[in-house]
Amino acid sequence: MEIMSPQNARVKQWAQLLEKKHRDQQQRYLIEGVHLVKEALENGADVECIAFLMERAIPSELASLTSASLAIEWIGVSEAVIAKCSDTKTPQPVFAVVRKHPSTLLAQLLKHKNSLVIVLDGVQDPGNVGTIIRTADAAGAHGVIVGRGSADVYSPKTLRSTMGSVFHIPIVEGDLSEILPMAQDQGIRLAGTSLQSASLCYEYDFSESVWLVFGNEAQGLSGTVEALLDDALIIPMKGKSESLNVAMAASVLLYEALRQREYRR
Repeated sequence: MEIMSPQNARVKQWAQLLEKKHRDQQQRYLIEGVHLVKEALENGADVECIAFLMERAIPSELASLTSASLAIEWIGVSEAVIAKCSDTKTPQPVFAVVRKHPSTLLAQLLKHKNSLVIVLDGVQDPGNVGTIIRTADAAGAHGVIVGRGSADVYSPKTLRSTMGSVFHIPIVEGDLSEILPMAQDQGIRLAGTSLQSASLCYEYDFSESVWLVFGNEAQGLSGTVEALLDDALIIPMKGKSESLNVAMAASVLLYEALRQREYRR
């Protein structure tokens, strides 16, 4: 199939997915570039269709996957269509439309033995959200919970920042004032960082079920979420910096948890 005109009805619908309200309404989102599309296909994402630049044909990295995805529609498109459906100055020659589905992952995370989960409370920068998802994946966390007020997981910039990890690790979006008490009812401890805390993060026991909670880049945790914390931790800083970027702080705690869980002698 071919679609050359950016005024085509399907193209207009795809382009709407660059905005969150339309992603929510359609329960679909766009991914752009060979790497993300390949990750989606290899990890079983519900890909509806893949659009590729007609004059270049299907990218070689994806060509071997066409037979394994017979239910997916492959559509040759023009540069004008590619440009209309991209938020970058230099669009990639391929993009895909992926369906979202109601998540049952929260129940799995709540029941997971010795779970290590990242919780985001109003983390607004898409790059930070994507980097934290990528780091959680790398460190072997069991999931990421994204609270209201955080950047949309399915925005193009967040998806690019995950580098495909969005397809590797369970991600749940929801109301933290409802989710976090449910975790505590399951015996899961909630830990967050605090500059006022006397508890050094390297002395904390990460071997049991613990959810690590991180707040807004400028204001930190909301009052509602902070009141729910069981443990407040401090990351030591010997220099003059007042604080760490939230993605860096998450990395420090995630890798300390990984060290304790997998590399203790």
